[in-house]
Amino acid sequence: MSGRLLRWACAGSALSALVTLAPATHAAPGPAPGPGERPVAELLTDLQRLYRQAEESTETYNATDEKLKDQRRRVADLNRRRAAADAAARDGRGAAGRLARQQYRHGSMEISSYVRLLLARNPQGALDQRHVIRRASAGRAATAARLTADARTADGLAAQAQQALTTQESLARRQKQARDSVRSRLKEVEELLASLTPEQLAALGRAEDDGAADAQRELVASGALGAPDARRAPSARGERALRYAVEQIGKPYVWGAEGPSSYDCSGLTQRAWRVGGWDVPRTSQEQWARLPRVPLRELRPGDLVVYFPGATHVALYLGDGLVVHAPRPGARVKVSPLAANPVLGAVRPDPEGSAVAGWRPPRLPSGAREGSDAGWGGAFAGRPSPTPSRN
Repeated sequence: MSGRLLRWACAGSALSALVTLAPATHAAPGPAPGPGERPVAELLTDLQRLYRQAEESTETYNATDEKLKDQRRRVADLNRRRAAADAAARDGRGAAGRLARQQYRHGSMEISSYVRLLLARNPQGALDQRHVIRRASAGRAATAARLTADARTADGLAAQAQQALTTQESLARRQKQARDSVRSRLKEVEELLASLTPEQLAALGRAEDDGAADAQRELVASGALGAPDARRAPSARGERALRYAVEQIGKPYVWGAEGPSSYDCSGLTQRAWRVGGWDVPRTSQEQWARLPRVPLRELRPGDLVVYFPGATHVALYLGDGLVVHAPRPGARVKVSPLAANPVLGAVRPDPEGSAVAGWRPPRLPSGAREGSDAGWGGAFAGRPSPTPSRN
């Protein structure tokens, strides 16, 4: 199956049945209810929306960051080529100046060449001299042509470098806008969570876990993952990528991070596959757009599972309906049900890779499945806030 699994549509009836968590000492209702008066389902919807927007902005930041790195390399290359062209043009101007001074001192050698031939005591010597004169004339023409070409090359590279620099400045502005958008969304998350009681946070965690469990059961029951007992083996590269990802379990999610001490979702998948010996794009959108698609029923360990309509989240398939991923700010790399988020589809970085014989799944560390995918379970009780520190 490659369509979307609308996670909360399955759990909507259960969430709508949850009661409002209102403090016992609450006064008469005002014009707009505060966080403590709103139903858990509504709070959960808001939090998921904010996290999704933050992840979309994070992937926009990552994509712009990659383009900015490429553009900086292009600007540096153009500047090197421009410097070489400027040096060649200076050398050409020097050569042209020497020819001009030589002609000024000795006059034009071309005017007297025929006369010298007629008056020469040694006609053969004069013919040899005329050959030299022609070669000198051709050399002057070549010098002039080279000077013109070098000047044009230098001017063209100067224009390209200026245009590339303008593009770089535009990308830097877009990168800052994406960074500010991430920070804004995460600040909203932090403010909303800070307004809730521990009981409300616990209720939110239970609601999300229940929704994920319902979505996972429906996914398995639908047969979308193939036969329940079908255990496929990864490719050699996929195995190395997956084992690396499992070794990262417990490390924190940090937006824009590519490891090795912290990751965002696509930073983890890219680095894991790079360790596996295969380069994949930096962002989840590019991974979804550029890597070969594979049906969920044919998933094998190491494949990448992509989530949300905008392809803004990605995880590595572990097998048995589980994934390894960096869920959200405030959470840590962990193992989760494949349907912990709405599935868009799956991709396979190395479709030609042969399955490993005698495959054995990696041993999971203790607590690999602990912690909420929500990112808020205990994240704001004595732990750093999700506000990013990356500049």
